Amino acid sequence: MDWTTACPDWETRIASGGSLIPFPPIFPDEAEAGLAVMRELRIVDAPGSPQIGNACAPWVFDFAGSIFGSYDAETGRRLISEYFLMIPKKNSKSSIAASIMLTALIRNWRLSAEFIILAPTKEVADNSFKPAADMVKYDEELNDLLHVQAHIRTITHRETGATLKVVAADGDTVGGKKAVGVLIDEAWLFGKNAKAEDIIREATGGLASRPEGFVIWLTTQSNEPPAGVFKQKLMYARGVRDGRIVDKQFLPVIYEFPKALIESGEARKPENFHLVNPNIDYSVDRAFLERELRKAQEAGEESLRGFLAKHLNIEIGLALLSDRWAGADYWEVQADAKVTLDEILARCEVVTVGVDGGGLDDLLGLAVVGREADRRRWLAWCRAWAHPSVLERRKAEAPRLLDFARDGDLVLVERIGDDVDQVAEIVAQVADSGLLDKVGIDPAGVGAILDALLERDIEQEQVVGVSQGWRLGGAIKATERKLAEGGLIHAAQPLMNWCCGNARVEPRGNSILITKQASGSAKIDPLMALFNAVSLMALNPEAAGGSRDFMAGIRDPLIA
Repeated sequence: MDWTTACPDWETRIASGGSLIPFPPIFPDEAEAGLAVMRELRIVDAPGSPQIGNACAPWVFDFAGSIFGSYDAETGRRLISEYFLMIPKKNSKSSIAASIMLTALIRNWRLSAEFIILAPTKEVADNSFKPAADMVKYDEELNDLLHVQAHIRTITHRETGATLKVVAADGDTVGGKKAVGVLIDEAWLFGKNAKAEDIIREATGGLASRPEGFVIWLTTQSNEPPAGVFKQKLMYARGVRDGRIVDKQFLPVIYEFPKALIESGEARKPENFHLVNPNIDYSVDRAFLERELRKAQEAGEESLRGFLAKHLNIEIGLALLSDRWAGADYWEVQADAKVTLDEILARCEVVTVGVDGGGLDDLLGLAVVGREADRRRWLAWCRAWAHPSVLERRKAEAPRLLDFARDGDLVLVERIGDDVDQVAEIVAQVADSGLLDKVGIDPAGVGAILDALLERDIEQEQVVGVSQGWRLGGAIKATERKLAEGGLIHAAQPLMNWCCGNARVEPRGNSILITKQASGSAKIDPLMALFNAVSLMALNPEAAGGSRDFMAGIRDPLIA
């Protein structure tokens, strides 16, 4: 039969409680044979240790059946080899993982085959292994067929010698594996691992010579903006689901709200929680979700976003913490992807530029802020540069920085100095347009940047030092007000979402302070560059044609 793994009507299906798998099993006999085994397995830690066939909602068997039913017994080839399931917490994810992989081990025909559950940490590995081990331990027939070795998290088939092993990526080695089936558990956590791609490549390398093999990605949504290998796979899965990417060997199943329900606020209403929690009234308790929502609402935005991500699969675009910068609350709604550097130069009457950072352990941030000719709104566009050594020095942030590089918002330079040259080229482009008023930089970092600008005929009087520390408080507040009143529109860059989420505020007398020290290892250089540019725009510079924006922000002198 012919099939497609695209599900362009997924919004209608999820609203009606329909299946998110757009086709029946390709080989129904194989699907039923696998499900017959799976249904007999027991969820030991559930009340009464029920069989899976009696304890799970139909969607579980739709998903598992699509895996078992994609195998062609005549050719020994699996026609769909990769699966992606994203589902909120408490929807029997661990039981699904254990039962599918245990069924695959039982039905496997290859001698000494390897099946792997790849977990991001030792703790997750232990949690993944226990349900599978219990399924064997509490079934007399399985106990005779399978040998459980808890100390090495391995289950061995006594007749074929095949094994199911749970491997922790942060400790156990995955090199040299020749796995027939790999289940990648909690994929969102792999997004924080700089070596995740290499680890997964090693774990799945054996599939090249095993046509019956498969890979299953199993995850909840991340409680931070998605990053690294998780972000890549999620974007790909959405592309296949929506029909933008054609890949008949990849099946995405994503339980998430349609965008319209998120934007309208309907997704936060308890009566709609069942749309993305297909196991509700099975393993998910409605009353529990409603109480957790109330608790999160009382605790504040940070806690609420964590609840929305983990229990409703709502993607977090901006991480907000209790000591966050106030402007971050308005940042996302002021995004417009149409704002580019060229758009700013085409639509604005005057432009200021801010620059910040540039050390070997830092990003070099650039911000361009233009005032529209109608004298009402400011438009902002940013970019950052980094030397690859930052990826080594800040390994925890490396996956996210590489994402920004793929977006084009972060440039990785091979030679120190190339970053400054590229900043100077952009400033020169603004100057050539006739719109440049001034360039604001941290007085402590004037040297190399000033030299590069002078080489490109930028007048020295146009390069000024912007006071930092508490003196920058006026610019920070001006940025907050412009965002809150809708007067500052930015270029919808994930890099800047990250920087805004990283910014930590310290009260200092009657002012506020945002510093790199307060933000720790997380980077805020492009945001500081934006404050530098805003401090200049807030002084109401004269437009190229001689007019001024008399409605512009603050009047206090902010320039050193």
